Amino acid sequence: MNSEIELIRSELDTVCPRITEEAVAGCCRELGAAARVFVAGAGRSGFMASAFAMRLVHLGYAVHVVGEATAPAFAEGDVLVGVSGSGNTSGTVRAAGEARRARGRVVAVTTDVDSELAAAADAVLLVPAATKNRAAGEAATAQPLSSLFDQAVHLALDAVCLRLAAEAGIDNAAARGAHVKTE
Repeated sequence: MNSEIELIRSELDTVCPRITEEAVAGCCRELGAAARVFVAGAGRSGFMASAFAMRLVHLGYAVHVVGEATAPAFAEGDVLVGVSGSGNTSGTVRAAGEARRARGRVVAVTTDVDSELAAAADAVLLVPAATKNRAAGEAATAQPLSSLFDQAVHLALDAVCLRLAAEAGIDNAAARGAHVKTE
């Protein structure tokens, strides 16, 4: 096997087992009760949030990406999923505050349960991976910046989608029906 792939896989093997079943279940409970779902994140975390948004659309959710021109205002009953390795990214924390002011709920996807984002959250999906900050207690990584966090978030949020799909009885054929057809 390719040595770089093996390195990445081995690093993920140190992080993924530490993402708890209860954290995934808590995220699913929040999403299951949502009128609409909003996702927020900056930079690479934003890309992970957008990928998650697309997967939720395929599962039949009404989803919006914070900051996009077509995103409506938060309302009561909405859920914001904020993705931030540090949990202190200003735009993501600000979006969580707006969701709370609108009586929405917040799910934090972060490495830090003591962060501003986690403090504003109703549920925390803790992803104990390394970020660009290399804070004390983060997993060791040879990868630059937040690559390990990004990869682990992608897998954790895919686990959330897999559980949501199973609970709703959505299989590949049903998800394919919601897939964009621009070809």
